[in-house]
Amino acid sequence: MQILETKLLILRKFTLADAPFILELVNTPTWLEFIGDKGVKNLEDAENYLKNGSLKSYEDNGFGFYLVAEKSTQKPIGMCGFINRQEFENVDLGFAFLPDFIGKGFGFEIAQATLHYGKEVLKLGRIIAIVDSRNTASSALLQKLGFVFEKTIYFGEKKTLLNLYGI
Repeated sequence: MQILETKLLILRKFTLADAPFILELVNTPTWLEFIGDKGVKNLEDAENYLKNGSLKSYEDNGFGFYLVAEKSTQKPIGMCGFINRQEFENVDLGFAFLPDFIGKGFGFEIAQATLHYGKEVLKLGRIIAIVDSRNTASSALLQKLGFVFEKTIYFGEKKTLLNLYGI
C-alpha cells in the first residue's frame, strides 16, 4: 500500500515479498557500521525481520518503517519511517539507503515528505531522531530537515554513543 509520493520517489508499506531487499539493505557496510548487525543472514531471517518489525508496527502503531522506491523504475532503494521505541516517549524518525543512493538528495526528499506525513496525517507531535555520533551525513540531513541536536545518549545492547535530535 502506497503511503505517499514525491517528485522522484514512492513510500509504501513493506510486504514479505520485500525480504530480498531487506537482506541486501541490512547487510550494507553503512548499515552495519552505523545501525548494527541485525543477524539477518538469509531470506527467512529477512522475513522474520519484517514480521517482527515493520509489519508488526503497522498493526500495533498504525505506522512503521516503509520501503522507499524510485518512482520511475519501482526499484527499492531504502527505507524511511517511524518507530515507537519503548525507551523514548516520542516517535523516532529513521532512514537508510543502499550505498548507490546515498548523497544524491533522495534521503532529504523522502524524509521531508515522511515528516510532513507524520505531522499532518498521523498527527504526531514531537518527533525525535537518533543517529550514531560518527554518522556525519545523517546528522547533517537531520539538521537540514529542521531537527535540533539535544544531547548524546548511550543506547542499545552495546550502549552505542548516539546523538539525539528533536523537532
